[in-house]
Amino acid sequence: MSDPHGRSARERDRTFAHILVNTAVAGLTTSYLWFALTFWLYLQTRNVIATGVIGGGYMLLIAVSSIGFGTLVDRFRKLAVMRGSAVFTFAMFGLAAVVFAVMPDDASGSLSSPWLWLFAVIVLAGAVVENMRAVALATTVTILIDPDRRANANGWVGAVQGVSFLVTSVFSGLSVGFFGMGATIVIALVLVAAGLVHILLVRLPEETAPAASDAVGAFDLRGSIRAVHLVPGLFALIVFSTFNNFVGGVHMALLDPYGLELFSVQMWGVVFAIGATGFMVGGGLIARFGLGANPLRTMLVAVAITGVLGAVIGIRAWPWLLIACVWLFMLVIPAVEAAEQTVIQRVVPLPQQGRVFGFAGAFEAAAAPVTAFVVAPIAEHIVIPWADGDGAAAIEPVFGSGPARGLALIFAIAGAVTVAAAALAATTPVYREVSREYRRAAVGEEPDVTDPRTTPDVGAPTEG
Repeated sequence: MSDPHGRSARERDRTFAHILVNTAVAGLTTSYLWFALTFWLYLQTRNVIATGVIGGGYMLLIAVSSIGFGTLVDRFRKLAVMRGSAVFTFAMFGLAAVVFAVMPDDASGSLSSPWLWLFAVIVLAGAVVENMRAVALATTVTILIDPDRRANANGWVGAVQGVSFLVTSVFSGLSVGFFGMGATIVIALVLVAAGLVHILLVRLPEETAPAASDAVGAFDLRGSIRAVHLVPGLFALIVFSTFNNFVGGVHMALLDPYGLELFSVQMWGVVFAIGATGFMVGGGLIARFGLGANPLRTMLVAVAITGVLGAVIGIRAWPWLLIACVWLFMLVIPAVEAAEQTVIQRVVPLPQQGRVFGFAGAFEAAAAPVTAFVVAPIAEHIVIPWADGDGAAAIEPVFGSGPARGLALIFAIAGAVTVAAAALAATTPVYREVSREYRRAAVGEEPDVTDPRTTPDVGAPTEG
């Protein structure tokens, strides 16, 4: 099948592959430095509040900036957005290297050190802006991939992310353990530079100009909300997608401290690398088989599974149990992400997709930092002391007597709430409404919207 520019599906697939790999390298780089920062910060301070604040801060920055990212994606060419993101990330990581070089030796071990937090915030800024690439990538799927193959393409996105996550997980721990944080920053700078050079060479003739859009300013919140509400039940879909972020926020704050109690920093990175193979397998399965007739149903089943895994991951302080649950969790996550993307790509017109993806990212990301900011202090000051003291006998029949039993108790509660939320969502009218809307779009029926800018052909490549 050829597009209006005369390029075959195979040619468009090759372009998409270049963009996908480049985005994966960008994600690898920021995740590599992000993981390294988290490991290093905990090892320097031995305080779970540090990892909770840094993890929650990362997600909070994504939540605050995602609307702006989506607005920029709608207003400008996708490749221009990707290139700008790469330039900014390179500048931030370079500045972080300078700050680290001049940081006093005794500044990295105290949570009250302004040098420590200046360094962390600069790294976070570079990592957060890289997420603009993910919004742009989701819209290039709409531009380059035929509608009936988009679920498969989203599966490939998950599989490639798994590869980058695998590499990141191994080398972040090894890099911090053997080479230190300074060398880690230098490696990240080299990778960002390589990705920037490559994206400058990529061409996207299907988008010679941005698609005609009503996006205004740099932060079009009103337009984002309007675009979401144009599709019946779409806001509910975004709410459904936040369920797995509830567990994600808990694990963001507490999983690294828990894992570092069972493994060395080098081995903990290897554990994440093993888990990343699950991400690769999950994405590959979606790329091969798709998401079924109703991606939303697939999403809710996957969310319920993540809740079960989150509940049992710390039942006993067994290294093999932690490894197995991380792997299975990674196996399921691509289905949650791909389902949301596939539905949005099908039912939302391209000129509004950037803001819808940005709004979804903001809403979903906001769930994790709230959880992380609340859970980390509660764990540090209440649950862990209680579990190691007066409550040890009470929880031992369920959680054993190994290290970090208090963390295991929090994991179990969060997982149970997630399963209950997914089950409840499957019974709601809005679940049926979103499912109907997806089926309508899949057979080419007119979307049930009233905005004159909305067209039923939401997947056709556009020249602007």
